[in-house]
Amino acid sequence: MAKKQKPPAVVAELGRPETPAETAARKANDSRLYRDRKTINNLAFSLLVSLGLVLVIFLMVPRGTGGFAEQSVDVQQLASDAAPTAGRTLAAPQVPDGWKAKWAGLRQSGGVTSWQINYTTVDEATGSEAYAAVAQGFTADGSPPDRSWVEDQLEQQQPTGSEALGGIEWTVYDYPDRNPDRSNMLFGLQGEWNGDTILVYGTDDPATLRELATQVADSLATPEEQ
Repeated sequence: MAKKQKPPAVVAELGRPETPAETAARKANDSRLYRDRKTINNLAFSLLVSLGLVLVIFLMVPRGTGGFAEQSVDVQQLASDAAPTAGRTLAAPQVPDGWKAKWAGLRQSGGVTSWQINYTTVDEATGSEAYAAVAQGFTADGSPPDRSWVEDQLEQQQPTGSEALGGIEWTVYDYPDRNPDRSNMLFGLQGEWNGDTILVYGTDDPATLRELATQVADSLATPEEQ
């Protein structure tokens, strides 16, 4: 006896059995919804994994109690380490105890290699924190860095005078009316040493920056030159 074929089920929403086309459309829509749910679930899982990795890395990174405000690098050691790469003596001035060297290292820009030191200082006149920097620029062929490098460092300011400090003749840049909140150079000095261009500048008072320039010259001088 032949098996009796079951009649198509009546779909409540339609009040009748589905047509083959409606069945195919329904199955395609169900498949699409499944894929969308799966994609969202995968994205949520991936996000949770990523957040977990970020948390692990955050917990693994050592953090000092003082933070950036107390950070100070060893300029003398870094200068000694970088000197063979630079092929010359690098400035490593002695500075007051309250100063903090925030960064010291070699940079390259437009064919000029420079040894840069950035300090936060204590402005003795106001008792507030100020900024001071030393830059020693040189080129591969031994020629002095071009004027554009100096202008970039000294924020496009023009010379206002000259003076001698520590055995070096310095070009002076004195701009006391500039806003220290918008500038890193209120007073600057530009000198030459063995073909290198030496810059000392910042927002501290001129007397302090002159003393820094003297210490820079002392740190560069050989025993025979002292």
